[in-house]
Amino acid sequence: MAKVLITGTAGFIGFHLAQKLLERGDQVVGLDSVNDYYDIRVKHGRLNITGIDADEIEYGKLIQSAKHDNYRFIQLQLEDDQNLNGLFATEKFDTVINLAAQAGVRYSLENPRAYIDSNIVGFVNILEACRHNEVKHLSYASSSSVYGLNETMPFSIHHNVDHPISLYAASKKSNELMAHTYSHLFGLPTTGLRFFTVYGPWGRPDMALFLFTKAILEGKPINIFNNGEMSRDFTYIDDIVEGVIRVNDNPPKGNPNWSGADPDPGTAKAPYTVYNIGNNSPVKLMDFVRIIEETLDMEAKKNFMPMQAGDVSATYADVQDLVNNLGYKPQTPLEYGVSQFVKWYREFYKV
Repeated sequence: MAKVLITGTAGFIGFHLAQKLLERGDQVVGLDSVNDYYDIRVKHGRLNITGIDADEIEYGKLIQSAKHDNYRFIQLQLEDDQNLNGLFATEKFDTVINLAAQAGVRYSLENPRAYIDSNIVGFVNILEACRHNEVKHLSYASSSSVYGLNETMPFSIHHNVDHPISLYAASKKSNELMAHTYSHLFGLPTTGLRFFTVYGPWGRPDMALFLFTKAILEGKPINIFNNGEMSRDFTYIDDIVEGVIRVNDNPPKGNPNWSGADPDPGTAKAPYTVYNIGNNSPVKLMDFVRIIEETLDMEAKKNFMPMQAGDVSATYADVQDLVNNLGYKPQTPLEYGVSQFVKWYREFYKV
């Protein structure tokens, strides 16, 4: 039975991942800062589902779940290296899945320092804690945003990603570079997870599906950026979680064929790799809106806007390495995923 630390368990992906690992019997410790970047009721609701009462949360204190004997939760910031090191030294985790981060491309234009604190300082603290406590594998959230100005589609882990166009993307690229360094110097197996537009029940309130659904139900207009000339590789939460679990269970061993004369950006001689986890099926923004309208049986009022700074016009994941190495390919249809989100949204907000 593995002992796993998941950071970001009050967050969207971390919450669903914790549930899945608990179901299969792993010992799980969840960690989250529980900040107010978005509607705190959603974060508290997720925690409550896993047996953590928001009223009992005390910074730096491990709380036992009321629903799962094999789950405990701690409120902690990744920047707090003293308490983080103490947690690692006491718990002796087998693997770590780092999903905690300051999220959002557009917010990085307004509050850049939040990304340095959480995504850079916090991540090096995770690396150091893993290094000094014999963690067998660190998996961590990267992002499709790292592809930046790349135009070759679909995006492949074997493409260079040297031109990010938001600080958020740059912070995720830096995580991959830092992870490679620790894999190379200290033999720490690390895997970066480039997620592509994750959606589903309990999804983030700053994401398009949530914003569009809320606005349509309230009779308010939705903002359509780049005048609708955009596409995204929408990936359902259950597919993301399955991919993360397969990655967690299969630490990289290093690529013996890697050569500095012709360096492969996606692998290394060290125990380091990255994976795209996406649906491998981009959807046009206006088709996405149409599916939401059909699911709600309501028509959206549309406010067409120019492209926002930091955004890219299209994402499209090449998942062949995920298929080849881990035997997995996400494939949940968007219509099903949207219907599951809308069902959750109506129940949670009682609309």
